[in-house]
Amino acid sequence: MKELITKSCEEIMTTLYKPTVFTVEDLLAQGLFILAGSPKVGKSWLALELCLAVAKGEKFLDCTTQQGSALYFCLEDSYQRIQSRLYELTDEPSDKLFFALKADTIGNGLEEQITKFKSEHDDLLLVVIDTLQMVHNELDSSYGSDYAELLPLKSLAEQLSISIVLVHHLRKATDSDPFNMISGSTGLNGCVDGLFVLLKSKRASGQAVLHCTGRDIEDRELSLVRQGARWLLADDHEDKPPDIFVFAVHDLMVEQRTFKGSATELCGLLQNKFGGDFSPTD
Repeated sequence: MKELITKSCEEIMTTLYKPTVFTVEDLLAQGLFILAGSPKVGKSWLALELCLAVAKGEKFLDCTTQQGSALYFCLEDSYQRIQSRLYELTDEPSDKLFFALKADTIGNGLEEQITKFKSEHDDLLLVVIDTLQMVHNELDSSYGSDYAELLPLKSLAEQLSISIVLVHHLRKATDSDPFNMISGSTGLNGCVDGLFVLLKSKRASGQAVLHCTGRDIEDRELSLVRQGARWLLADDHEDKPPDIFVFAVHDLMVEQRTFKGSATELCGLLQNKFGGDFSPTD
């Protein structure tokens, strides 16, 4: 029996931990992620844009990126196709973006390949593997097997302080919850730190929705529009926490019907009545 290691609530709450580090602000943290979509929906283009944005320190879907090296495993492509796509996305090459056409599978050398690359490029922030199927071992697709297979990559992302994105496919069957459409068992979804699903209402449409969920991000639905080869953000539907200030004012007005005074006086009254920290800028 292994010794049970615990920490008290008090110890956890009084310890100063490092804040979550994002490769893409409020969208892609350090950890393991899945980007899924139907075949030819444009997920590889989106992944390439992500790599370029990180390598150049440019915005991705209007989100600020942390600049660093990016490694893109294009396991279903050729260098000629990569070149063609790059020219459609940018005129300026980056010396921080690298491509590989072959990789070992998970548990059979892939982790060592990424670790070695990190030792040679210490500013590595992002690894994209396109597709997961190409590094996936032919095991049964049970929850336990899928979870166990991805666990080494999840641990590696944490160990190297990088983001690893696995490009993956969707089932043919539709579902009201887009994350249930990801191919494989729910063990994949359960293991990773975040999920992105790119959906089009019609294949020929130039519009799509990127559904986002994760341990360190708010659930979001990003409405995207295709402009040439690029995906651009059209709208951001983010599940935001309720505005406590609005609820407090509502409850106050229910009680006393009217209030006359400055914003500062109102905030003082709310603090006395409901506690919390209210500011005139709210």
